[in-house]
Amino acid sequence: MANSPAGTATRATVDPAGFRSLMTAHPVGVTIVTALGPDGEPWGMTCSSLTGVSLQPATLLVCLRDRSPTLAALLRTSAFAVNLLHDRAEPVARLFSSGAPDRFEKTVWDPAPESGVPHLVEDAHTIADCEVSETLPVGDHVVVFGRVHRVAHHATGPAGPLLYGMRQYWSLPDPADDGSER
Repeated sequence: MANSPAGTATRATVDPAGFRSLMTAHPVGVTIVTALGPDGEPWGMTCSSLTGVSLQPATLLVCLRDRSPTLAALLRTSAFAVNLLHDRAEPVARLFSSGAPDRFEKTVWDPAPESGVPHLVEDAHTIADCEVSETLPVGDHVVVFGRVHRVAHHATGPAGPLLYGMRQYWSLPDPADDGSER
């Protein structure tokens, strides 16, 4: 019997449906991870696995399917962007989770100033430009650690974050919008 690093026996894991029911009960922010392939073609996918790791150096992690073309592109170029979606961006979140090959033709994007990585400036309230610092394969995903070298804010008016949980999209109100008329 194999032992875990903590010295306890390895146990069978819960089935995928059980794990999915756990994770859908945990609302998370919705992002789109974008990258530019070596041929200049933009790639991107909706991602809800984003975590801040360290302040110094500024590092975050995202988890992407191991067979994702977006993952392949960002690994080839070592650059990616994390687009934090605002509460009006549910259509683009759905588009980028659909696998549609023409998703970049159906949304507005601009190349990042230094890397050319796609920025979804109309759908993201904040964008982080990252450089791959480390990867770790885990099951059918790869954990990608990104060193953040630029953060840009793109909100053009009140915007709360887009969230996903309980098998639906929803949002919180913008804390700057206190509900009073101006």
